[in-house]
Amino acid sequence: MQKLWGGRFTKSTDSFTDHFHSSIGFDSRMYREDITGSMAHAAMLGKQGIIPQADADLIVKTLGEILEDIEAGKVTFDEKAEDIHMNMETILISRIGDVGKKLHTGRSRNDQVALDTRMYTKKEITEIKALVKELMEELNALAEQHTQTIMPGYTHLQRAQPVTLAHHLLAYMEMFKRDYDRLCDTYRRTNVLPLGSGALATTTYPLDRYFVAEQLGFDAISANSMDGVSDRDFCVEIISDLSMLMMHLSRFCEEIILWSSHEFRFIELDDAYSTGSSIMPQKKNPDMAELIRGKTGRVYGHLMGMLTTMKGLPLAYNKDMQEDKEGLFDAIDTVKMCLPVFTKMIATMTVRKENMLQATKGGFTNATDAADWLVKQGVPFRDAHSIIGHLVLYCIEHNTNLDDLSLEEYQAISPVFNESVYDAISVKQCVEARNVIGGPSEAMTTKAIEENKAYLANL
Repeated sequence: MQKLWGGRFTKSTDSFTDHFHSSIGFDSRMYREDITGSMAHAAMLGKQGIIPQADADLIVKTLGEILEDIEAGKVTFDEKAEDIHMNMETILISRIGDVGKKLHTGRSRNDQVALDTRMYTKKEITEIKALVKELMEELNALAEQHTQTIMPGYTHLQRAQPVTLAHHLLAYMEMFKRDYDRLCDTYRRTNVLPLGSGALATTTYPLDRYFVAEQLGFDAISANSMDGVSDRDFCVEIISDLSMLMMHLSRFCEEIILWSSHEFRFIELDDAYSTGSSIMPQKKNPDMAELIRGKTGRVYGHLMGMLTTMKGLPLAYNKDMQEDKEGLFDAIDTVKMCLPVFTKMIATMTVRKENMLQATKGGFTNATDAADWLVKQGVPFRDAHSIIGHLVLYCIEHNTNLDDLSLEEYQAISPVFNESVYDAISVKQCVEARNVIGGPSEAMTTKAIEENKAYLANL
């Protein structure tokens, strides 16, 4: 076939070059954005008198018919037409002849692909935000069920202080709120119309870019045509957002994997979100959590790939930028696959409350509270820290814990101790005494849950 750009060429491209050069294998998913953008461009060309209004109307009408035919499975894309833009134009010309050749007036594939990619990314951000919102709603509801479910909090994966499962879950809630807000920020910077930039220096035609922006739902237009065609910051930014979102999912998955092990036994995953072993009949593997954890590296890779592709490119457009889409698309697809699985996995898991509570009674998770009790009796904190350290060492040597020491044993280390220390170091009191904003007490977690409900209601 004769290339639409082939006027200055005297021979056809090699068949392998066609395959190497073509992007239709992956950018065909932007057919709707390409057609919608072209319809707005054609309408503007007619409104401005750049082409006859009747021609603009025919182009818009025919593009709508092509869109219907694509979605009905009646259209086959041609690799020799290179990309989604040339495929659409070729199909249009095949249907309405010379009138179809007028569509590309005042436009380049450089600003066209920038437009399509922005439109596609905007749509996907909206869908991902909805999935993150569903996850946050489930997470907040789960936290509401467990404001009194006491468990050990960890540092260095060592038992540290008692918290509640609600408090632990609400920590991830904060992470996902930041993810949601980042997606909103990226959407704002993506929502800028590049069409009208031309190849790099706009055009001599009297385009009405604001009309096109309004037709396509953009809030702003690009201020510099060279930046308009060469900017892929929004691609880097959305993959960066998705990388952090996957990092948070992966951290949570790591805890779910640990919690579901025999060593922890804090939770049991539903059979629908677990798999078995081909050889060991007793196994129940947290494969969904492991896959999400594994796919995080995949998304990270696309971020590094995008940054590397862009790092050495002079202005304005370069063919290297065709490499932006496969990584972008796969990062989006991966996150959209992981989020619903993760949400359903945590919604259906069984929490082993008693095992969590028992775990707080080992590892001296109430040692800090014992030190705080001494401070409230007038002992300087550093001295209190040392006294409790000696008590912990005594417990280790005698295979016991702070709760089970007699008052005489306490007083052998420090005469300051009296009976009231036992109430202070009960794990329930350890949690409830932390009644500071952001803390694990039932009052504070309930407050946070209610604030999250208001946050979610306004999204």
